[in-house]
Amino acid sequence: MNRKIRTSEIILLTGLSFIFLFMIVHDWVPLGQLNDVQAVSESRSVNELIVVTLIGATQILLLMALVLLFMGRKKPLWIKLWLIIHQGFIFAGVLLDWWIPYLLGFGAKEKTERYMEMFGNTHAFLPVNNGIVPNTIHVVFHFTLLVCLLVTIYISFTRPKHNQYILQS
Repeated sequence: MNRKIRTSEIILLTGLSFIFLFMIVHDWVPLGQLNDVQAVSESRSVNELIVVTLIGATQILLLMALVLLFMGRKKPLWIKLWLIIHQGFIFAGVLLDWWIPYLLGFGAKEKTERYMEMFGNTHAFLPVNNGIVPNTIHVVFHFTLLVCLLVTIYISFTRPKHNQYILQS
């Protein structure tokens, strides 16, 4: 079968791979100032951490499987919609949990104490706003998710040019 893999598809798969690693690692493996595993484990039960990790990792694995399955091929409309809508809902969750409280203050009071307990000792480069601040590792995760969503939209609404192929099989 002939596959013509676009550079944008490689970028998407790389971004999703990073997100998958983030989902598995960030609550379990100490990463210096980027996370505080002890604070997270004090705030959430082991069962809750396992469920959150499995849900997040499974979602991303599903997206990665679809990307791999249709990489270099013409994608049916349902695949394009699935990839855009699924990532869009994940990004909407990011906005609701982090950026709307941080930037606009909506829901910040309810999140301030828990966020400070879980992330107060982690590295952040943004100033505290409305009592919270997204830490560095979450900002990188959120940015990567946004890039993946934008690349998915780009792939879904553009046709490849002959010089956009990185691999042909």
